[in-house]
Amino acid sequence: MTTNPADILYSKSHEWVRIEGDEAVVGITHFAQESLGDITYVELPAVGGELAEHAEFGSVESVKAASDLYSPVAGSVLAVNGALEDTPELCNSAPYGEGWLLRVKLARKPEGLMDATAYEAFCATV
Repeated sequence: MTTNPADILYSKSHEWVRIEGDEAVVGITHFAQESLGDITYVELPAVGGELAEHAEFGSVESVKAASDLYSPVAGSVLAVNGALEDTPELCNSAPYGEGWLLRVKLARKPEGLMDATAYEAFCATV
């Protein structure tokens, strides 16, 4: 059974994207949160900031390591998940739900992202 929803897209840097019209919700994948361990802190950009596709936009820290976050889309930040300030572990317990990171107004359609099957095959090689 897959842990990766089929209705979202995945990046090689282990972020996911759910496209909703001209907006996208971004988070980290189950693979990423499992690799990191218990997440203790999430740093996110300011609302209104601009994101470039594949550019660094923040970081997550865990008991094992710190890891940079890379935007799978280009656009402006509409919202950040404020709940992560007090409960960053939502990235562990619900990476595809309550643990989302950003909502972005898309500048253009993202390119080079994988569907769930391709992402699972990619994860098997890393």
